Amino acid sequence: MQEEKKLKKPQSLTLENRKTLIITGVSDVADFDAAHVSAETDYGLLTVKGSGLKIGRMSVESGELTVDGLIDAVFYEDDGGGKKGFFARLLK
Repeated sequence: MQEEKKLKKPQSLTLENRKTLIITGVSDVADFDAAHVSAETDYGLLTVKGSGLKIGRMSVESGELTVDGLIDAVFYEDDGGGKKGFFARLLK
């Protein structure tokens, strides 16, 4: 039997002056502190690194996340199809 492909939610990233990042298509915030925010998306784990980071707004209904602070990097970690637990990501 052939497995149906899961439709991915549309996703966008808008960075304003390295101080505000608006992300759509977020399903959950996995972890955060003042130096990083990790959010689960259909495209993999999205990590934002910087300083003084805080979550300005998170809407579960729309999947929109706003991160405020000085943003240095934004990158995806492909999870290989399976979700990693908190400790697996912590001990990598």
